[in-house]
Amino acid sequence: MRFDSKAFNPQAFGAYVENISDPKKKELARSGAVGTNENAKQALSCQTGSLYARIPYFGRISGSTSQNNDGGTNIQSTNTTTYEQGFVTASRMDSWTERSFSKNITAGADFMDNVGRQIADYKLEVKQDMLLAILQGIFSMPVEGGSAKAQAANQFITRHTYNITGAANDEDKMVGADTLNMAISKACGDNKNAFKLVIMHSAVSTHLENLRLVEYLRYSDENGIQRDLPLASWNGRTVLVDDGMPTEEIVSVAPVYGMKVTAAAAVGDKLRINGKVYTFVANDADDTGDLIKIGAAGTAAQQAANIAEKVSVEGYTVTSSSAKVVFTAAQGTNPDQPVVSAEKSQDGTLEIASTVDTEPVFVTNYTTYVLGEGAVILDEIGDSVPYEMNRDPKTNGGQDTLYVRDRYICGVDGISFEKPYNITASASNDDLRNGSNWEIINDGATWIDHKSIPIARIISRG
Repeated sequence: MRFDSKAFNPQAFGAYVENISDPKKKELARSGAVGTNENAKQALSCQTGSLYARIPYFGRISGSTSQNNDGGTNIQSTNTTTYEQGFVTASRMDSWTERSFSKNITAGADFMDNVGRQIADYKLEVKQDMLLAILQGIFSMPVEGGSAKAQAANQFITRHTYNITGAANDEDKMVGADTLNMAISKACGDNKNAFKLVIMHSAVSTHLENLRLVEYLRYSDENGIQRDLPLASWNGRTVLVDDGMPTEEIVSVAPVYGMKVTAAAAVGDKLRINGKVYTFVANDADDTGDLIKIGAAGTAAQQAANIAEKVSVEGYTVTSSSAKVVFTAAQGTNPDQPVVSAEKSQDGTLEIASTVDTEPVFVTNYTTYVLGEGAVILDEIGDSVPYEMNRDPKTNGGQDTLYVRDRYICGVDGISFEKPYNITASASNDDLRNGSNWEIINDGATWIDHKSIPIARIISRG
């Protein structure tokens, strides 16, 4: 297909994009976890439709209201409640420009055709970023304040998160034979069979493969030879592997730095720590402010103790050991190493040396999502002009620009998007990942059971 603005057919181009195979892994966007809501689609899919829609969500009757019929007791009637679920639209756009001159210097290579071949992959990447933003958002709902809304959010996040990174030994911080079952049981109890899909980072899948806990699905080719499919199964749930899943590098061992007093200070010597200057004074002098006494007999050990008692360094606990000042970072943090230097007076003697006593150790936490079919609503509803070409014959000797526009319905089964006033035209990914914009579905008095929401996450070291 040629991308000449005179002959460009946006409908044909759309079909062309849809038929191009996607070699990259955008598994979350492809998976059955992505569903639709027909009522929301009908409300929002027209080109002049609104940004936001609230759809009725009907309550369930319960066997707990069943009454004994003894032939003499009136039946006590109850009624169901009705909830509302909010859905928001998110519009995206992009464009690519290529100069006509590019063909002249590359033996006729068609750069715009190359762009066209990549759009299918590009659109899946955009969709996956939106999905991950939605999942981050629902696991970031506010839980402070003690309100019923906060309590419902806290119950969902707590029950639907299985974090094993705090285990006592390293092996138990990795996924194992019982991890998936424990996670979905914690999340949904007797409704755990609602979970169908697991989406994980390759580091997690590799560990499971090494333990022989995942089994790749197979098919027989026309010659009867069995071959592995790229899909695996873990405890009966389909596994999709995608390195786009969230990771977080954290500090498992905080650093410890030292400042050794190799030669004790004389009166008037100065010590500089992170730009702040401390001056040594005689033992009988006032040591208020940034003054440090020389100490008993002026020994290096006594001065190290006096320094540790006087100075403060943000992010560190300051102590002393023998002739060394020790800077110990708080657990899980990695502040910059303190910058220290000595400034001798005219007859000064202070000498110091920096040491690294404990290097920081970094580890990676991996988030694995476990989802029911259709758990996340992300339905492409189209733009009035999804594809458009423009020819500019003047700029840079002539150039073509391809424009792409998309609209999506965004929502979560069982969790409502509560549109804030500042979203007036389209929800950004920042809007979707903002936990304050999400709320467990409720009627103002009761919130639906968290067990009805088939979304869970496992946080592990691999």
